[in-house]
Amino acid sequence: SLMLAKAKEEWEQEIVDRQSEKERYLSERITPLHTSGLSLSQLQDLCRELHEKVEIVDEERYDIEAKCNHNTREIKDLKIKVLDLRGKFKRPPLRRVRVSADAMLRALLGSKHKVSMDLRANLKSVKKEDTEKERPVEVGDWRKNVEAMSGMEGRKKMFDAAKSPTGQ
Repeated sequence: SLMLAKAKEEWEQEIVDRQSEKERYLSERITPLHTSGLSLSQLQDLCRELHEKVEIVDEERYDIEAKCNHNTREIKDLKIKVLDLRGKFKRPPLRRVRVSADAMLRALLGSKHKVSMDLRANLKSVKKEDTEKERPVEVGDWRKNVEAMSGMEGRKKMFDAAKSPTGQ
């Protein structure tokens, strides 16, 4: 905590120093502008001077930006060359490993915990024979069924048949 407090104090002092350095630099570079009492021609000359200074600063900024971009491209190229000189490193293909649930729990919890996880123990057992007996299959003449269900009477029978099991 003492180191954090000391670092915080130094950081705040650094911020104050930067601000004072910035103010000192700006006071040296920027002279106060006195426009009162100047004629129109003098104001125009002052504007031309300021415009020329702005152009010079803009050109310098552009040159510095171009140098910076050139340096970043050169750094990228050098990094690529360094990687090429080191040699190529191939990543080995990863293989899928099958791990049982017990082995996974042992790996996570350690060998002290003997936890067995039988996932199939809690499942219901279903007999196939019972499901086939529950569905009786009616085999009959399908034409009689179609004739019986045709018309409004057949639809009434279907409606009554659908209604009767829920009523019980």
